[in-house]
Amino acid sequence: MKLKIVEEDPWLEDYKEEIYQRWVRFQLAREELVNVDGSLSAFASGHEYFGINFDPHRHGWVYREWAPEADALFLIGEFNEWDRSSHPLERNQWGGWEIFLPFESYKDRFVHQSLIKVHVQGGGTARDRIPAYIRRVVQDEANKDFSGQLWFPDRPFEWTDHDFFMRYQKEGPLIYECHVGMGQEEEAVGTYLDFADKILPRIKKLGYNAIQLMAIMEHPYYGSFGYHVSNFFCPSSRFGTPEELKYLVNKAHDMGLAVIMDVVHSHAVQNVSEGLNEFDGSDHHYFHSGPRGYHEVWDSKLFDYGKWEVKRFLLSNLKYWLEEFHFDGFRFDGVTSMLYFHHGLITFDHFEKYFHKDVDWDAIIYLQLANALIHEVKPGAISIAEEVSGMPGLCRNPEEGGVGFDYRMAMGIPDFYIKTLKEKQDEEWDVLEFWKELSDRRYKEKTIAYAESHDQALVGDKSIAFWLMDKEMYFHMQVEDDNIIIDRGLALHKLFRIFTSSLGGEGYLNFMGNEFGHPEWVDFPREGNNWSFQYARRQWSLAKDPKLKYRFLENWDKAMVHMLKKHRILPSPFAEQLHADPKNKVLIYRRNELLFAVSFNPQDSIPDYKFRAPAMDQYRLILNSDDPQFGGFGRIDGKMTYFTDQNQMLSIYMTNRTALVFERID
Repeated sequence: MKLKIVEEDPWLEDYKEEIYQRWVRFQLAREELVNVDGSLSAFASGHEYFGINFDPHRHGWVYREWAPEADALFLIGEFNEWDRSSHPLERNQWGGWEIFLPFESYKDRFVHQSLIKVHVQGGGTARDRIPAYIRRVVQDEANKDFSGQLWFPDRPFEWTDHDFFMRYQKEGPLIYECHVGMGQEEEAVGTYLDFADKILPRIKKLGYNAIQLMAIMEHPYYGSFGYHVSNFFCPSSRFGTPEELKYLVNKAHDMGLAVIMDVVHSHAVQNVSEGLNEFDGSDHHYFHSGPRGYHEVWDSKLFDYGKWEVKRFLLSNLKYWLEEFHFDGFRFDGVTSMLYFHHGLITFDHFEKYFHKDVDWDAIIYLQLANALIHEVKPGAISIAEEVSGMPGLCRNPEEGGVGFDYRMAMGIPDFYIKTLKEKQDEEWDVLEFWKELSDRRYKEKTIAYAESHDQALVGDKSIAFWLMDKEMYFHMQVEDDNIIIDRGLALHKLFRIFTSSLGGEGYLNFMGNEFGHPEWVDFPREGNNWSFQYARRQWSLAKDPKLKYRFLENWDKAMVHMLKKHRILPSPFAEQLHADPKNKVLIYRRNELLFAVSFNPQDSIPDYKFRAPAMDQYRLILNSDDPQFGGFGRIDGKMTYFTDQNQMLSIYMTNRTALVFERID
């Protein structure tokens, strides 16, 4: 049997059997789960069985834990004054443990906001642990210890988003990547409420149709950016309560913004006190044992995706965030690391590298199941893979030979821009190389393009604005201050963004603050910076100040996003190259009936620049990066109408370092 991705790509012919087996393994895995529980969604309801849940039939609380190699478990907390022997759990034949607390006996002790843990004896150790499926974790400010917290609010949250429509389905995803904690200007940790009330309106005004929230799952170290997760079912308490996160999501929906969660199922924090590591006393409970269970680069633990209860834990985690908090999908972190035993730490220079011995089939099966579950639980939800290897079929359905993601991140684009800025003078830039990098993606596999994300903004690297303008941003961003470094920086910043968004994919992403060229990197409080919040925030006031040039970049971003939405650029087919001029560094292309003319020329502006239009017609300019409102020099008359001549040629004034967008006039 030859699956569709093989039929469409002859280069995959040699690997058709492995791709077929990819589909077979998925069918068998899904069938196995469905035969036991009736549906994939039912299997992914572990959070309704494990952890602490109220049983209305028995009228009391049931706490269950999966810990097959533990010798004994005891529920401890404020309700029993942390007695490590008074409340033992009973073990069943599958390695599950359970205790029942009758409501009448515990209603005054087992109460909302009281602290809880489980004492686990096993593997020669006895430790107080946080329950694996706990819904909330808080930190004691005095001793910095983390504990589970019972969360039984009096009333359920009142959602008002029943009629919410995910606009990205028609417009293409326009994603604003953000971090709640660093979303405010004050030097402190921001809250869900602050973000909802102060930052969401700003994002809405910019025109984005989705936000991507980082660092939502509980993580003990703030500076990990949320990527060393300890408690997978807990919204981070440092930003507020679960109801306050729901308020944020609900308000985003009321504004027409989808909410995507940055989910981390590729690894977990190795902390024993806070996380899952050695929970039942063994080194192979949720994770692989030995070296296979440890990621040396990330200093974290790696899940064993082949285990039944690990699959249940992770799939239930996805269903929980979709249903309990109304998230609209996920951006999966570290997918490359999951796919390969070597975690992607090689050069992918041959198709052979995507198959055979280096591929972790258990991880692929898990990801196929995860994508199937997401779309079963919430039709229309989005799944995005952070994946750099380019594995064929990643964003195709399993029935076609794929893994099932909707989109992959175009991780090579920002790397290409930064490499170009670091290694080449502007005069050496090759526009054909630019075109190849931005348009080279797998057939029928949708991509989220971006010029930079949080990765490029972290301390140790530089945002594009900093690569372009560096320290000059601190001294020459006043509107009245002429500076050639700033002029170049503003011009290229705009070019990179429109070139990326119009050419690079079927979706577009921007990291918070980068739309106006935020001048500083991201560095969370740590010992090396004296625990300062100076760089773990966003200086929104810079873009509001009429005396500064940051607002020009924000104006451009807003106009660009509006154009992308109005003309449905992202959902449209690949761009068609109309004209390439390496000598003058000009590219002209068409996407969904709009003409894009981009000049990367560092100095030459060319009057009467001619190129062949797609049809005999008249055109008008709808977006011009050289317009003064965008920090340009106003060299082009925006009111002109452009007519093709008898040879179907258009003549324009192609100013240097400028992007122009034209539409046909009916």
